[in-house]
Amino acid sequence: MIAVGKDTQLEDLGKGVKRKVLSHSGKMMGVEVHFEKGGIGAAHSHPHEQFTYVLEGLIELDYKGDKFTLNKGDTAYIEPNEIHGVKALEDAILLDVFTPQREDFLK
Repeated sequence: MIAVGKDTQLEDLGKGVKRKVLSHSGKMMGVEVHFEKGGIGAAHSHPHEQFTYVLEGLIELDYKGDKFTLNKGDTAYIEPNEIHGVKALEDAILLDVFTPQREDFLK
């Protein structure tokens, strides 16, 4: 089954971060993540491959202990099981694509 996220609402995750699950199937998922300036996506890892595209704003990506500054239009690939986190240096919106889909985001 394919889900279409056009009517999906932003979910407030706290600490200046909101998430909106977009279209998904068992093999892939798109997620829009909104950060207020100073918002933190805490360091974590997961077994999914992840592609991140910065739609708006400026973030600092901490990946494998290295820090990268990503601006609107920049992308990053996150390997499975690698520790990564984000700090918003200004208000930002990211498009995250996961394969397979994040079942934990659907609960």
